[in-house]
Amino acid sequence: MKTILLTFLALSTLLIVSCNKQKAAIDARTDTKETAIDHEKEAVNAAAKEATTRTDAVAAIDKANIQANKVSTQAELDAEKVRIAAEATAEKARVDAEKK
Repeated sequence: MKTILLTFLALSTLLIVSCNKQKAAIDARTDTKETAIDHEKEAVNAAAKEATTRTDAVAAIDKANIQANKVSTQAELDAEKVRIAAEATAEKARVDAEKK
């Protein structure tokens, strides 16, 4: 009876140890996968931050170009106004000269 009991106890112990090893292996695989996912998330965050920085820089350049175009166009329009006023003044002077 003692032999059967000892054999049963030994088999139970082996089974428990084997289960613990399997559980430890499962935990190790899970930890590895979770770590890989965390690293991938960090890489995605870094890429998103870089893309945001790049987009902000491009937006700033676009805004500067728009402002430069606005100033340039306004200067052209102001010059056109001055030219039209000068032509009108010259035409008035010519009309006055013809009357005399």
